[in-house]
Amino acid sequence: MTHRMLLRGGHVLTMDPDLGDLPSGDVLIEDGTIAAVRPHIDADAEVIDVAGRIVIPGFVDTHRHTWESAIRGVAPDATLDDYFVDILDTFAPVYTPEDVHASNLAGALECLNAGITTLVDWSHINNTPEHADAAIRGLQEAGIRAQYAYGSANTSLAEYWFESKRVIPGDDVRRVRSTYFSSSDGLLTMALATRGPGFCVPDVVRAEWALARELAIPITVHVGMGRQAGRFDMVRQLNELGLLGPDTTYVHCCYLSEEEWRLVADTGGTVSVAPQVEMQMGHGWPPVMKALEHGLRPGLSADVVTTVPGDMFTEIRAAFAADRARVNAACWEADTPVPDTMLTARRMLEIATVNGAHVAGLEDRTGSLTPGKQADVVVVDATAINMAPVHDAAAAVTLSADVSNVETVIVGGVVRKRDGRLLADVNRARALVEASRDRLLAQVEKAA
Repeated sequence: MTHRMLLRGGHVLTMDPDLGDLPSGDVLIEDGTIAAVRPHIDADAEVIDVAGRIVIPGFVDTHRHTWESAIRGVAPDATLDDYFVDILDTFAPVYTPEDVHASNLAGALECLNAGITTLVDWSHINNTPEHADAAIRGLQEAGIRAQYAYGSANTSLAEYWFESKRVIPGDDVRRVRSTYFSSSDGLLTMALATRGPGFCVPDVVRAEWALARELAIPITVHVGMGRQAGRFDMVRQLNELGLLGPDTTYVHCCYLSEEEWRLVADTGGTVSVAPQVEMQMGHGWPPVMKALEHGLRPGLSADVVTTVPGDMFTEIRAAFAADRARVNAACWEADTPVPDTMLTARRMLEIATVNGAHVAGLEDRTGSLTPGKQADVVVVDATAINMAPVHDAAAAVTLSADVSNVETVIVGGVVRKRDGRLLADVNRARALVEASRDRLLAQVEKAA
């Protein structure tokens, strides 16, 4: 039996250039798929009145270490160097599968609550095979659309990050692929979270890229974050190894050379930027405009809740303000006019939705309210006092809205948040992640 849901009377920002915006429009969902978007639709369907609301595609977070949800806020003042020691060399080695499950469940629910319907889970916490199972179970229970990016164990910082000879265990990656991701059509898909040159010896880099390509799963790798990583010339090294390709997402990219930007663009790579973390922890200036200038379509990410908030509104504003501040300052110093090519509020919404889907390799199924795509939809309450009155709907979402305005969240046609409340056992998730926090802190204090 066909299930239909009709969102009626909202200001619809489709993020589809062929459909455009509908100041008053309807969105029809049939069996989890967007069936129609028009000014008015008559259909035998469950009707949700969204008058006075702004309807957008779900946000896409293109890179988040979701396993760190249990240690939220433990490193508020950390630099990137601090993070390696305080998180990866202190907490990660004592994480159990139960900690990973609690973190991924709570972290994925946090995303849904904030209107993030798709998540790239950069899971570099696979201390045992059970850790991977637990991470995937947390994502499954939350009901989010996610790309689970399998990373290596984090049991020793020296072995993991500094000229590492440790290869991600191919047998377990193959097990996870066949057990959970035998099809690429599900709500959850798979990627490989690799460390790359500068952190690993060339043989490890070759082996991990070969593993991903053997299994036909995308690759995600941190590059150019911080001055030290910039000196590694990671993209150039990957090019010398013959490994660049359209299946790879490059995260951060703050210190890429012009040659490296051209290499990423010419080989069809994608770029994920984490603006708040990059400015706050010292990775470098968020290179959103730099990516756009090279013909790339960057997405955004929250990265780590150990240090920054986990919502997309923060990332949108951080990127928007940082790049415009950079351009304005440079023009002021040079006494030249400010160019018309600066980032706009509208462009930021595009980057947070359809660009994010492009980066995650899921643009065929999410990122815009296009008929035929999966129904990943967010309804934002524009009647709230922090948003009213609305003059520009896209600007209202990117520059005025916050998590409290996210009223309804739909993933694959399933309502995950309604009337401002998650349709999930939030108390259980909170209890699990708080118990995990207490255990982890006790373990770290014991080892100190």
